[in-house]
Amino acid sequence: MSKFISFITAGDPSLEKTREFIDVLAEDSDIIEIGLPFSDPIAEGDVIQAANKRALEQNTTADKVFDMLENVPFNKIVLLTYANPVFVYGYDRFFKRCKECDVYGVIIPDLPFEERGEASIYADNFGIHLITLIAPTSAQRIQMLATNATGFIYLVSSMGVTGVRGEFTTNLDDIVRQIREVTDVPIYIGFGISTPEQVRQIREIADGVIVGSAIVRIIAEHGDNSSPHIKQFIKEMLKNV
Repeated sequence: MSKFISFITAGDPSLEKTREFIDVLAEDSDIIEIGLPFSDPIAEGDVIQAANKRALEQNTTADKVFDMLENVPFNKIVLLTYANPVFVYGYDRFFKRCKECDVYGVIIPDLPFEERGEASIYADNFGIHLITLIAPTSAQRIQMLATNATGFIYLVSSMGVTGVRGEFTTNLDDIVRQIREVTDVPIYIGFGISTPEQVRQIREIADGVIVGSAIVRIIAEHGDNSSPHIKQFIKEMLKNV
């Protein structure tokens, strides 16, 4: 089976349903990425921005998400958040809660590598992977970023924000080759993957895929009744892989 990371936004449409969706995703996911809702998710496209808005309208907070995660048996959960919420929450308190909830890693897309020193210290202290993102524009920085990566590398497929894409124009093969020259940390490619053919295409060059907007779009459409639709979608995505 292709290595697979799925993404949902915590609290969309409710935390109770998020807990249910985690169980569904755990059947076929190696890692589950969960977005902590934030009012200004600058890396996200319209679909996930709308999910953040719905979750915030449900008064979803980081503390409530952590409380929910305390009883989740799946142990490869990665949180996606932003620099400001972590700073306001407090680095020590934030990563301590991650440890208590058995969180595997944290992605902070707006935290530049050169400025992640303090966050890295606390993440390391609590044994949490601070996941490295590598973008198509990172050509001159790939070796530095990849050498310092732990957990896995999130390779961004395309420029821009998250969202479904029909095709990828980035030379992903070349970027993956450069990364593999300096590290054997697994490489997962995300941003825009929404079809079985794209999964097969990505799986030929990387260790696995990350699928987010396509799942969040299902939740936007079906709300509380999303579980069977999510399950069917993922089964279809991974068929013949």
